[in-house]
Amino acid sequence: MTHPYIPNSVPKIQEEMLREIGAKSIDEFFKCIPDDLQFKGRLAIPEPLLSEAALKRHVEGMADKNTPATRVVSFLGGGCWNHYVPASCDEINGRSEFLTAYAGDPYEDHGRFQALFEYASMMAELLEMDVVNIPTYDGAQAAGTALRMACRITERSRVLVPALMSPDRLKVIRTYLHPQIEVETIAADKENLTLDLADLKAKLNDKTAAVFIENPAFLGVIETQGEKISKLAHDAGALFVVWADPSSLGALTPPSGYGADIACGDIQPLGIHMHFGGGRGGYIASRDEAKYIEEYPSRLFGISPTTHGEWGFGDVAWERTSFAKREDAKEFVGTAAALWGITAGVYLATMGPQGMADLGNGIMKRARYLANALGKIKGVRVATNAPFFKEFPVTFEGKKVAEINEALLSRGIHGGHDLTPDYPNLKNSALYCVNETMTKADMDALVSALSEILKG
Repeated sequence: MTHPYIPNSVPKIQEEMLREIGAKSIDEFFKCIPDDLQFKGRLAIPEPLLSEAALKRHVEGMADKNTPATRVVSFLGGGCWNHYVPASCDEINGRSEFLTAYAGDPYEDHGRFQALFEYASMMAELLEMDVVNIPTYDGAQAAGTALRMACRITERSRVLVPALMSPDRLKVIRTYLHPQIEVETIAADKENLTLDLADLKAKLNDKTAAVFIENPAFLGVIETQGEKISKLAHDAGALFVVWADPSSLGALTPPSGYGADIACGDIQPLGIHMHFGGGRGGYIASRDEAKYIEEYPSRLFGISPTTHGEWGFGDVAWERTSFAKREDAKEFVGTAAALWGITAGVYLATMGPQGMADLGNGIMKRARYLANALGKIKGVRVATNAPFFKEFPVTFEGKKVAEINEALLSRGIHGGHDLTPDYPNLKNSALYCVNETMTKADMDALVSALSEILKG
């Protein structure tokens, strides 16, 4: 059947193609596939839309079912955040020179190498580390790669991660490290939701390659025991790997300040729209030491003088990558997200050091204001005693989180991320997120709405 979106589906064209290659039917191409593996019959899919106008109407109808965060006040977070995106970020990443910046190569480069070098330099300044990679597919993959790097450096095959880390990130890490590397979880302190140091001590041994933490953690808690965790890891011969939200680093001590050997994370907070959860890029950072640099699978861009007295930008230690070593590589480069690296570079340049400090401090003040206000509502409790950044868990009495969120949405408010399915010990809890765009009126509206809902 002729289909408007399937190339060469016109019967006459198919007949010409079959005649040219000497085949009687398309079925001949699938003879190598066992009959019991072949699908018989017709797929249960809708009939094709035969005009552009009909297709446009169909797609717009589906899009209208969405309630974007720009139309409501959204307190959703949980790994993808509704930060403000400066107009400069969209303007630059939409330029034709950068729009196809999958990774960037010399034959197609129009300033991408320099733009990505500048991004890496600003990230290094923010993290107070020497080396930053060109962004990987996303932050979860960056965490998996950072842990594999640690295992190669230490020649060990076991890593320790928090039990209360992001459930999605943990799944990616387990998958990425399987089957060579064992992943074991560390319990959390019940009051603060920070790492249980006694459990960490008990699980450290001579097979441990790395101790991994999120700071701020998935539940927003700031891990204040960084130096102690670092010392315990190093005393056991392991490396200390820290996942850090870059939007926090203008206000919080970067991982290098409390002993991290490798830092990683996601750059989505740096000028990248949520895009239904898809605007992502992962960073990895370390000291400028050969034992770390040689284990990066990612591209690293540097600057070097040319023979003509100019400066050039390009790959550092190209021979360590899978581009050079192919099947003999230690780990594959994988999908890069260079366009998001350029976008994050524009964001960091727009904000500057003072802007990043104002961002972090402003978010912390807003989050504390909301937590204090919510804690005054009967039947609502902030579920941690530790300091937090941007997000914090809230426990409810009397009504389920799903019911509360449905009632909030009817009032034009997206409630917190429901933690109940992933954290049985945090019964009937939600993760509330505050960003720099939140006003006092927005937060007061949430408090007022929750007070009404929980009374009913």
